[in-house]
Amino acid sequence: MKNLIKPARISYGILIAALAIQQIFYKDFRPVILPPWHPSITGYAIYVYVISTLFIAGGVAIIFEVGSRPVSLILGGVLLLLFCICQIPYELIVDPYYKHFGVWVNALKELAMAGGAFVVAGSFMTKDEGKENSLIMLLERLIPLGNVFFCIMIVGFGIDHFLYADGISTLVPNWMPLHLFWTYFAGVALIGSGLSIILRIRLKLSSLLLALMIFLWLVLLHIPRAFTDPYSLQGNEVSSVFEAFGFSGIAFLMAYGYHTKK
Repeated sequence: MKNLIKPARISYGILIAALAIQQIFYKDFRPVILPPWHPSITGYAIYVYVISTLFIAGGVAIIFEVGSRPVSLILGGVLLLLFCICQIPYELIVDPYYKHFGVWVNALKELAMAGGAFVVAGSFMTKDEGKENSLIMLLERLIPLGNVFFCIMIVGFGIDHFLYADGISTLVPNWMPLHLFWTYFAGVALIGSGLSIILRIRLKLSSLLLALMIFLWLVLLHIPRAFTDPYSLQGNEVSSVFEAFGFSGIAFLMAYGYHTKK
């Protein structure tokens, strides 16, 4: 199983690069990266291209393990900053439906991607040679919180399965019976695994089961939906494919990938 640590890292790098490529294709930021403020500023597309190119470079660095640890740390810091200064203010100030838990989906995903970056960084062993700058050393302190950031989304999505059961049940493939049962079952599984990982109760088993569950959703749910509807909402279903792929890799890394400095 430990041989899958490198592919799990690669899945996260692919997630970051794929979202950035989508941004370039549609000349707009994915709502999971920046909320839909639609600013009327000159050269908006240029900002999209430049920032997306940097994200692609970060994803590629993680995939090919070129400075992966510092790149992952910086990426995690950027995503966490965007969550704090963009996603939260947007929901509390701009979104009139902020009291509805379901509208926080993109914010939770960005927090999870930030956590995933710290999980990826923690999966690389490194020696403390006193060469790292103060920013990297500061970001390293957030590595143990990577699991927590990621599992806040997992628990939140589990709660959504109960709050919006009727709507979520429509996502269950038609060939599967008992749609509401599977909706509630998935909700319990998400909440249980997320809390277990946060509290470090049977951490390895909980992480592996979570990784397997998300990967099954990737195959049974997200890939078929992306083939059926690849373009609506600027490729939202395609984004979900890469998100599920990357999130399954993060869940696996939480089971096997964590290292402290030696």
